[in-house]
Amino acid sequence: METNSNQPTVLIGVTGCIAAYKTCEIVRQLQKASVRVKVVMTQHATEFVGPTTFRALTHEPVAVDLFDEAGAPVHHVSLAQECDVFLIAPCTANVLAKLANGVADDLLTTTAVACEAPILVAPAMNVHMYEDATTQENLRMLKSRGVQVIEPKVGWLACGETGKGALESVEVIVAATLNALGLKRDMEDISVLITAGPTVEPIDAVRFISNHSSGKMGYALAKAAIQRGAQVTLVSGPVALEPVDGAKMVYVKTAREMLAACEENFEEADVAICSAAVADMRPLHASDRKLKKGSDDAQLSTIALVENPDILAKLCVMKREDQLVVGFAAETDDLVENGKAKLARKHADMIVANKVGDGKGFGTDDNEGILITANNLIEVPSMSKVRFAHAIFDAINSLEA
Repeated sequence: METNSNQPTVLIGVTGCIAAYKTCEIVRQLQKASVRVKVVMTQHATEFVGPTTFRALTHEPVAVDLFDEAGAPVHHVSLAQECDVFLIAPCTANVLAKLANGVADDLLTTTAVACEAPILVAPAMNVHMYEDATTQENLRMLKSRGVQVIEPKVGWLACGETGKGALESVEVIVAATLNALGLKRDMEDISVLITAGPTVEPIDAVRFISNHSSGKMGYALAKAAIQRGAQVTLVSGPVALEPVDGAKMVYVKTAREMLAACEENFEEADVAICSAAVADMRPLHASDRKLKKGSDDAQLSTIALVENPDILAKLCVMKREDQLVVGFAAETDDLVENGKAKLARKHADMIVANKVGDGKGFGTDDNEGILITANNLIEVPSMSKVRFAHAIFDAINSLEA
């Protein structure tokens, strides 16, 4: 599976506990937030959930033994260096004790000792084991070293008793992990409509008018919004990108199809972001067959064009007082001047002016630009498009405030 270098990576450690089955859902929820997940297991954990299950969920190798990867003789070091957060869930009393006392006798614990990233542990065990003085001392030692402990909850335990020791809910564990990654969850009650990619306007059955948009910026906006908890509808023109996990995907080709999809979904949106590069013009007449040189020279030599609908302007006319509409201005020069003019002309709440051409903008993994509102200019330096998307949402949230 191809990985995205812009994705944060969480390494999940799974230990020998009946609650290990809940880790499968933790994996899925983190993936829905556009987080890359890898798994390391103790040998005892494989008695509850097999490595094949996590391999199928993550599309990544699952690490169990210290020497299970011939190409990585210091596998624990490579795993530790690769992750941005190391989450151990569930974490047994045994592994807690090892972590607290520096015991490194398997792949999971050696990885923990080598790890410089934030470590989170979510204990799960029998209530008496949890309340034992040694376990409590181990927890205090880990907390004093900066390990974040996601305390277990009171509940029915596998042994038949009731008490504190049940693994905390998947939602709480995922939220704590995302927080450790620095990913905000400040849009959980927000619905976002995003357009992405180019439109294609047919000349005949094989030819069309379009542009160089790859859709990467719009897809990055969708991923960032999902990371922050939003409900996302992504209206996408033809692109060579994987669907965004967790988004409602609506695929279109032409500008008129994109407008229809936006009008259908705009009513439910709190925020609409028009990042698609919509073709300004389309052929007045599109042939349903391939036009041939020689026999169709007249039609090929002069193609009459007509204006496409202005999706951004139409949404700005439609918007309620409680809705925000953001547009993009892809410019080769005069970003501020052109961006301000577009903001006023379209009656948008924000314009993202970004430079295109000379290796910038279209098709790249990075972006930079200026966020323009009626009262503010925010310069955003070159960064990954996902980070750029988060900067846009930071500005949108300040508008809402």
